[in-house]
Amino acid sequence: MRSYSSTSIKSKWTKTKWLLKSSEIRDYVPRTERFDRSGLRSMLARYSTVFFKPNGGTGGFHIYRITKLKSGYLVQHNASKIRFATFDALYARLSVYERAQSFLLQKGIQLASTKGRPFDIRVMVQKEDDGRWKSTALFTKIGKSEKVATNYNQGGKIGYFRQTLSGAGFGEAAINSKELELKRLGVSVGRLFDKRKQGFRELGLDVALDRKGRAWILEVNTRPQFYPLKRMGDNGMYRRILSYAQKYGRKK
Repeated sequence: MRSYSSTSIKSKWTKTKWLLKSSEIRDYVPRTERFDRSGLRSMLARYSTVFFKPNGGTGGFHIYRITKLKSGYLVQHNASKIRFATFDALYARLSVYERAQSFLLQKGIQLASTKGRPFDIRVMVQKEDDGRWKSTALFTKIGKSEKVATNYNQGGKIGYFRQTLSGAGFGEAAINSKELELKRLGVSVGRLFDKRKQGFRELGLDVALDRKGRAWILEVNTRPQFYPLKRMGDNGMYRRILSYAQKYGRKK
């Protein structure tokens, strides 16, 4: 089997800037800024919750949730929490993390929950033989209530899209509508990325639904993982994704 051939972009900031240049897509993007003192101050002035995430990270590692309190700030990483009395103390701590790698600040989205657990959605988008993009699968990542990230690597579990949304209180018509919206969004993002750089074969959109059901693109993965789908009772989704991926050298 030939080696994997699909363009990969690590920088979340680069990909965010691409999304923001599309009038069709930009409304799906929560406000995102590079981390620095002024950016942190302006984001916390606007929002009660802000995420501090590495520009090049994967798997949900090193994501911090900053929550404004009546007095001070609360920072959560995984299940651990630290309180800071002042903005300066908060900025000083976050700056230490930034020495190792660059970070972004993103508006916090209050995730919809299914049976009491927060979730987000993975939209798999892959190229057909004729070069057209197709949204090949939707599945959910259901997080632990005490964790910041929903990722499988962070103790989350993989769920079926329709079952998860049903558990979140969506009716059948609303689920059908959201499925169609997200599949169209995936194709639109694929087309946009093709305009920016050649060689993309697959993308994985991480999409949050807020508590009103509005969709937000948290990030776009250019090397999306789907191996946890093998552990689902019905691995038809895994086989479908892999059938596309094998055409450009993906083995799992």
